[in-house]
Amino acid sequence: MSSKPTLVFVPGAWHSPDTWGKVTAELEPQGYKTICITLPTTLSDPSKGIADDIDEARKAILAETTQGRDVVVVVHSYGGMVGPSAVKGLTEATSERPGRVIGIAMMATGYCMTGIGFLEGIGGNPPPFWKADTEKGYATLIVDTRELFYHDLPEEEGNYWVGRLLNHSLKSLTDSGERVYSGWKDVPTRYLITTDDRTFPTEVQLGIAQGAKDQGGEVVVEKIHTSHSPMLSKPKETAEFIVRAVETFTK
Repeated sequence: MSSKPTLVFVPGAWHSPDTWGKVTAELEPQGYKTICITLPTTLSDPSKGIADDIDEARKAILAETTQGRDVVVVVHSYGGMVGPSAVKGLTEATSERPGRVIGIAMMATGYCMTGIGFLEGIGGNPPPFWKADTEKGYATLIVDTRELFYHDLPEEEGNYWVGRLLNHSLKSLTDSGERVYSGWKDVPTRYLITTDDRTFPTEVQLGIAQGAKDQGGEVVVEKIHTSHSPMLSKPKETAEFIVRAVETFTK
C-alpha cells in the first residue's frame, strides 16, 4: 500500500471533475492515488444543494480512510465550501477508520465559516458574473466565461472548456449554512492565490488568507500568475504546489 496520502479533488461550481485531469496526470506517475468527485449540484438537478456536494466529498474521503489511507483534500473555488465541510469528524483516526484527513490544499477560494452559507457569506447578493434563474433553479453565468475563467489558455482550448461548463443548482448557493463547517481549522492548509484572476480578485484572496490566519488557521500562502483556473493553464506548477502541501502535511 502506498504511504502517500490519497488526493481527493473537489471542483468549483459549473465545473466537471475532468477539470483536474492535467494535474492528476502529473501526480499519478509520482505514486499518488487521485479521486476527482462529481458535484451532484452540477448534474442538472436543481433540487440538489450543498449538503449533497458535501456528502459526495465525504463519501470519497471515507472510502479511503476506512481502508487505512490518509487523505489530502484539494479544493478550487466553490469547492472550498464543500471540502472543508466534508472533513468534519474525519481528521482524527479511529479503530474503525484508521486513516484520516491530514490537510487541505486550496486554490482561488475562500475559507468557509461554520453555519454560514455561500450567498450569506458574501453579503447576500450574487457576484456580478452570475444571476439567479429562479424559474429553472440554476445559477446562470452572464458574462464571457472564457474571459472569466480561462483567459490565459489558448483561445481554442478556452472555448473547449467553456463548452464543458455545466448547469449549477441555485439551491447550493442560496442554502443556509447548516452543513457548512470550518474544517480548515482542524488541519493545516496551503492556499494558492491566483494573481491574474478575473473571477476572484487577488486582494480579496489575500484578505481571506489573512482572516483565516487571524482566526487561528494554519495557513501557508503561495501565489501563481494565472487566471481562476491554474489547474488548466499551469498544471505542472499546480501539481508541484499540491506536492509541497502534502510534504508539509506529512512532516
